[in-house]
Amino acid sequence: MIENLLDILFPKVCLNCGKYGENYLCSSCFDKMDLRFKIFPISKKSYNFLIYLGKYKEEIRKRLLEFKFYNKAYINEYFLEFLIKDKNICDFLNKFDIIIPVPMHKDKKLRRGYNQTEIFAKNLSKKLNVGYEDDVLIKFKENKTQSLLLPNERTKNVKDVFRIKNSFKLKNKNIILVDDIFTTGATVNVCSSLLKKSGASEIIILVIAKSH
Repeated sequence: MIENLLDILFPKVCLNCGKYGENYLCSSCFDKMDLRFKIFPISKKSYNFLIYLGKYKEEIRKRLLEFKFYNKAYINEYFLEFLIKDKNICDFLNKFDIIIPVPMHKDKKLRRGYNQTEIFAKNLSKKLNVGYEDDVLIKFKENKTQSLLLPNERTKNVKDVFRIKNSFKLKNKNIILVDDIFTTGATVNVCSSLLKKSGASEIIILVIAKSH
Protein backbone atom coordinates (compact mmCIF):
# COMPACT_ATOMS: atom_id res chain seq x y z
CA MET A 1 0.00 0.00 0.00
CA ILE A 2 2.81 2.41 0.92
CA GLU A 3 4.65 1.66 -2.34
CA ASN A 4 1.46 2.29 -4.33
CA LEU A 5 0.99 5.64 -2.57
CA LEU A 6 4.60 6.62 -3.30
CA ASP A 7 4.13 5.74 -6.96
CA ILE A 8 1.17 8.13 -7.07
CA LEU A 9 2.93 10.95 -5.24
CA PHE A 10 6.32 10.41 -6.90
CA PRO A 11 5.73 8.61 -10.23
CA LYS A 12 8.70 6.77 -11.69
CA VAL A 13 10.35 8.43 -14.67
CA CYS A 14 12.64 6.73 -17.16
CA LEU A 15 16.08 8.28 -16.69
CA ASN A 16 16.77 8.04 -20.41
CA CYS A 17 13.65 9.29 -22.18
CA GLY A 18 11.54 10.83 -19.40
CA LYS A 19 8.57 8.47 -19.83
CA TYR A 20 6.35 8.39 -16.73
CA GLY A 21 4.84 5.48 -14.90
CA GLU A 22 6.87 2.45 -15.98
CA ASN A 23 10.22 2.41 -14.19
CA TYR A 24 13.52 4.26 -13.98
CA LEU A 25 14.34 2.45 -17.22
CA CYS A 26 11.38 1.92 -19.54
CA SER A 27 11.08 -1.21 -21.69
CA SER A 28 11.77 0.73 -24.89
CA CYS A 29 15.05 2.18 -23.58
CA PHE A 30 16.00 -1.17 -22.09
CA ASP A 31 15.79 -2.80 -25.52
CA LYS A 32 17.69 0.01 -27.23
CA MET A 33 20.59 -0.04 -24.76
CA ASP A 34 21.26 -3.75 -25.28
CA LEU A 35 23.06 -4.17 -21.94
CA ARG A 36 23.15 -7.45 -20.03
CA PHE A 37 24.93 -8.71 -16.94
CA LYS A 38 27.63 -11.17 -18.02
CA ILE A 39 29.25 -14.07 -16.13
CA PHE A 40 33.00 -14.72 -16.26
CA PRO A 41 34.64 -17.74 -14.56
CA ILE A 42 37.66 -16.88 -12.39
CA SER A 43 40.57 -19.10 -11.38
CA LYS A 44 43.22 -18.80 -8.68
CA LYS A 45 41.10 -16.49 -6.52
CA SER A 46 38.92 -16.99 -3.45
CA TYR A 47 35.89 -16.35 -5.65
CA ASN A 48 34.67 -18.41 -8.60
CA PHE A 49 32.90 -15.96 -10.91
CA LEU A 50 32.81 -12.25 -11.72
CA ILE A 51 29.51 -10.80 -12.96
CA TYR A 52 29.16 -7.25 -14.24
CA LEU A 53 26.86 -5.13 -16.40
CA GLY A 54 29.44 -3.25 -18.44
CA LYS A 55 32.55 -1.12 -18.49
CA TYR A 56 32.80 1.96 -16.26
CA LYS A 57 32.17 4.52 -19.00
CA GLU A 58 29.47 6.56 -20.70
CA GLU A 59 25.93 5.81 -19.46
CA ILE A 60 26.90 3.38 -16.71
CA ARG A 61 29.54 5.74 -15.32
CA LYS A 62 27.12 8.67 -15.38
CA ARG A 63 24.41 6.77 -13.50
CA LEU A 64 26.84 5.26 -11.00
CA LEU A 65 28.22 8.67 -10.09
CA GLU A 66 24.68 9.96 -9.55
CA PHE A 67 23.88 6.88 -7.48
CA LYS A 68 26.95 7.25 -5.26
CA PHE A 69 27.42 10.98 -4.79
CA TYR A 70 24.25 12.90 -5.65
CA ASN A 71 21.75 11.45 -3.19
CA LYS A 72 19.95 9.47 -5.90
CA ALA A 73 19.64 6.14 -4.16
CA TYR A 74 16.64 5.25 -6.33
CA ILE A 75 19.00 4.70 -9.27
CA ASN A 76 19.70 1.23 -7.87
CA GLU A 77 16.42 0.22 -9.53
CA TYR A 78 17.77 1.38 -12.88
CA PHE A 79 20.63 -1.13 -12.63
CA LEU A 80 18.39 -3.86 -11.22
CA GLU A 81 16.19 -3.63 -14.32
CA PHE A 82 19.03 -5.02 -16.44
CA LEU A 83 19.47 -7.93 -14.07
CA ILE A 84 15.95 -9.03 -13.26
CA LYS A 85 14.92 -9.12 -16.94
CA ASP A 86 17.66 -11.67 -17.66
CA LYS A 87 16.26 -15.10 -16.73
CA ASN A 88 19.61 -16.88 -17.16
CA ILE A 89 21.37 -14.57 -14.73
CA CYS A 90 18.52 -14.77 -12.22
CA ASP A 91 18.44 -18.56 -12.40
CA PHE A 92 22.18 -18.65 -11.81
CA LEU A 93 22.03 -16.27 -8.84
CA ASN A 94 19.09 -18.12 -7.29
CA LYS A 95 21.39 -21.08 -6.62
CA PHE A 96 23.18 -19.02 -3.98
CA ASP A 97 22.25 -18.70 -0.32
CA ILE A 98 23.31 -15.24 0.84
CA ILE A 99 23.91 -11.79 -0.63
CA ILE A 100 26.54 -9.74 1.22
CA PRO A 101 27.48 -6.14 0.34
CA VAL A 102 31.04 -4.85 0.57
CA PRO A 103 30.66 -2.63 3.65
CA MET A 104 31.50 1.02 4.09
CA HIS A 105 33.07 2.33 7.30
CA LYS A 106 30.41 3.76 9.60
CA ASP A 107 31.94 7.26 9.59
CA LYS A 108 32.02 7.45 5.81
CA LYS A 109 28.46 6.11 5.61
CA LEU A 110 27.37 8.81 8.06
CA ARG A 111 28.98 11.52 5.93
CA ARG A 112 27.47 10.27 2.68
CA GLY A 113 24.13 9.30 4.17
CA TYR A 114 23.98 5.80 2.71
CA ASN A 115 26.08 2.98 1.27
CA GLN A 116 25.07 2.58 -2.38
CA THR A 117 26.32 -1.02 -2.42
CA GLU A 118 24.11 -1.95 0.53
CA ILE A 119 21.07 -0.45 -1.17
CA PHE A 120 21.71 -2.33 -4.40
CA ALA A 121 22.44 -5.61 -2.57
CA LYS A 122 19.41 -5.38 -0.29
CA ASN A 123 17.02 -4.70 -3.18
CA LEU A 124 18.63 -7.46 -5.20
CA SER A 125 17.94 -9.90 -2.37
CA LYS A 126 14.27 -8.91 -2.41
CA LYS A 127 14.01 -9.30 -6.18
CA LEU A 128 15.66 -12.73 -6.14
CA ASN A 129 14.29 -13.88 -2.78
CA VAL A 130 17.83 -14.70 -1.67
CA GLY A 131 18.95 -14.12 1.92
CA TYR A 132 20.70 -10.86 2.82
CA GLU A 133 23.31 -10.32 5.54
CA ASP A 134 24.98 -7.02 6.44
CA ASP A 135 26.28 -8.02 9.88
CA VAL A 136 28.85 -10.59 8.74
CA LEU A 137 31.46 -8.64 6.78
CA ILE A 138 32.43 -5.50 8.68
CA LYS A 139 34.73 -2.61 7.79
CA PHE A 140 36.18 -1.56 11.13
CA LYS A 141 38.93 0.78 9.92
CA GLU A 142 38.55 3.77 7.61
CA ASN A 143 41.17 3.79 4.87
CA LYS A 144 41.96 5.99 1.89
CA THR A 145 39.53 6.01 -1.02
CA GLN A 146 40.67 3.34 -3.49
CA SER A 147 39.94 5.44 -6.58
CA LEU A 148 42.52 8.02 -5.45
CA LEU A 149 45.33 5.45 -5.33
CA LEU A 150 47.60 3.86 -7.92
CA PRO A 151 46.89 0.20 -8.71
CA ASN A 152 49.96 -1.01 -6.81
CA GLU A 153 48.83 0.89 -3.68
CA ARG A 154 45.34 -0.54 -3.48
CA THR A 155 46.11 -3.98 -2.08
CA LYS A 156 48.05 -2.50 0.84
CA ASN A 157 45.28 0.05 1.43
CA VAL A 158 42.62 -2.64 2.08
CA LYS A 159 44.81 -4.84 4.26
CA ASP A 160 43.44 -5.31 7.80
CA VAL A 161 40.43 -3.02 7.38
CA PHE A 162 37.73 -5.75 7.21
CA ARG A 163 36.76 -8.48 9.64
CA ILE A 164 34.15 -11.19 10.03
CA LYS A 165 31.38 -11.33 12.64
CA ASN A 166 28.77 -14.03 13.14
CA SER A 167 30.83 -16.50 11.12
CA PHE A 168 28.31 -19.27 11.87
CA LYS A 169 26.10 -17.70 9.18
CA LEU A 170 28.75 -18.47 6.54
CA LYS A 171 29.38 -22.17 7.08
CA ASN A 172 28.96 -24.09 3.83
CA LYS A 173 27.02 -21.20 2.29
CA ASN A 174 27.24 -20.07 -1.32
CA ILE A 175 27.64 -16.31 -1.35
CA ILE A 176 27.06 -13.41 -3.73
CA LEU A 177 29.45 -10.62 -2.72
CA VAL A 178 28.22 -7.30 -4.13
CA ASP A 179 30.21 -4.14 -4.88
CA ASP A 180 29.67 -1.23 -7.25
CA ILE A 181 32.90 -1.09 -9.30
CA PHE A 182 35.65 -3.62 -9.99
CA THR A 183 39.02 -2.03 -10.77
CA THR A 184 42.01 -4.05 -9.61
CA GLY A 185 39.89 -6.41 -7.52
CA ALA A 186 41.88 -5.62 -4.36
CA THR A 187 38.81 -5.03 -2.18
CA VAL A 188 36.81 -8.08 -3.28
CA ASN A 189 39.97 -10.23 -3.11
CA VAL A 190 40.40 -9.40 0.56
CA CYS A 191 36.71 -9.72 1.39
CA SER A 192 36.19 -13.02 -0.42
CA SER A 193 39.32 -14.47 1.20
CA LEU A 194 37.96 -13.60 4.65
CA LEU A 195 34.59 -15.14 3.81
CA LYS A 196 36.23 -18.32 2.52
CA LYS A 197 38.44 -18.68 5.60
CA SER A 198 35.33 -18.28 7.76
CA GLY A 199 33.55 -21.24 6.21
CA ALA A 200 31.91 -20.01 2.99
CA SER A 201 31.69 -22.56 0.20
CA GLU A 202 31.38 -20.89 -3.22
CA ILE A 203 31.66 -17.12 -3.76
CA ILE A 204 30.82 -14.99 -6.76
CA ILE A 205 31.46 -11.28 -7.20
CA LEU A 206 28.62 -9.19 -8.59
CA VAL A 207 29.42 -5.59 -9.54
CA ILE A 208 27.67 -2.99 -11.65
CA ALA A 209 30.75 -1.94 -13.63
CA LYS A 210 34.29 -3.04 -14.41
CA SER A 211 36.77 -0.27 -15.01
CA HIS A 212 39.07 -2.04 -17.49
